[in-house]
Amino acid sequence: MNRIEIIKKAVSQTTFWAVLSVVLASAFLVTVTYEATKASVQVTQNGEKELIRTHADTVDELMSEMDITVQPHDELSHKLSDSVEYGMDVEYITSKSIHLAIDGGEQKDYYTTADTVGEFFKENDLEFKEHDQLSHQSGERLADGMSIEVAEAFQVTLNDGGDEESVWTTKSTVGDLLDEQRIELNDLDELNLDEEAWLTADTPLEITRVEKVTEIVEEETDYSVEVKKDDSLPKGERKVLEDGQEGLVTKEYEVTIENGEEVSRELVEETVDQESRREIVALGTKVDEPDPQPAMTASASQPEEEPSSSGKVVQTSAKVSKSSEETSREKESSQTLQMHATAYTAECTGCSGITATGIDLNANPDKKVVAVDPSVIPLGSRVWVEGYGTAVAGDTGGAINGKRIDLHVPSKSEAYSFGSKTVKVKILD
Repeated sequence: MNRIEIIKKAVSQTTFWAVLSVVLASAFLVTVTYEATKASVQVTQNGEKELIRTHADTVDELMSEMDITVQPHDELSHKLSDSVEYGMDVEYITSKSIHLAIDGGEQKDYYTTADTVGEFFKENDLEFKEHDQLSHQSGERLADGMSIEVAEAFQVTLNDGGDEESVWTTKSTVGDLLDEQRIELNDLDELNLDEEAWLTADTPLEITRVEKVTEIVEEETDYSVEVKKDDSLPKGERKVLEDGQEGLVTKEYEVTIENGEEVSRELVEETVDQESRREIVALGTKVDEPDPQPAMTASASQPEEEPSSSGKVVQTSAKVSKSSEETSREKESSQTLQMHATAYTAECTGCSGITATGIDLNANPDKKVVAVDPSVIPLGSRVWVEGYGTAVAGDTGGAINGKRIDLHVPSKSEAYSFGSKTVKVKILD
């Protein structure tokens, strides 16, 4: 190689490197210039901050650069058409899909950018009461696709054995409410609704607490009185020949109690522990013969002579007064007494149905007969009793003493209905 060729080669290499240097310098300058013209933007995506340098002209281009597709329910601090500016702070929150069902109804879908369940309710104007049941608590963070269930509470009026109160519940049936309130029913207890019935606020729930108990009662039974006529005793006089004795009966009742109060009782068994013993009374029928009338003396049989003003003797009629016995009898016959009255029937325990004077009440159930104390109202007398009518004093009783009378009625139900009361009694004869 000659000298000229060597020089040419050297020049070519120098030119190459010079050109290469210029190209590299230009590329560097272009790169530096490109980078220098980028805008610095801070982007906060779902709470995460990132500094972005971009040549994007709009926010839409910026989102595209970051591979973010903005959905209609997403939250973006700027419009997509806004220009990108140096130092811009862009905030983007991705929306979450939430599924909400209330009282088991149809599920409704929501989209939200709220962080918590409570914020989601507030954002959608959803308000729930203290007693409502929610599947998620108010402060719980939302997650995309979360399903929230709400059971709204309502008040039910509950009457448990007479104790009434209003209770909040979200249960749908009567049985579920009883379980929620820890209420147990016994076999005899009664519900006004079936346990499978649907609950509503308008339907009160009533529980009747029922129990049956056995009650043993000992009762005394009256003894009957047999009256025998005795012509050796003065008329109307009574003499006890054999004392009566009350009987004793044990009765077993099944008593039904509802909400603490007795509503019925049924006689299950009756045992006679001691028979009553009849009292035998002698009733005098002897009538004393009246004393013969003494011969009238002149002063008694003749009219009384009284001197007149003329000195003549004139006769005056003697006044004959009634005897005190006759006056007393008249007074007694029209006497009206205030007496304590009860009622009885021939069907009573230990009763024969035959009165002290021999009246068969079984054969004459409608006959008006009054049991009396013969020392107050003589047996056989006709009497008028207020509210009962005219009757015959034809019976006696172990408990009928003094101003007490017992009125015969056809049935036990009438006797119970009559009860005990004070009545006017008039002795007719």
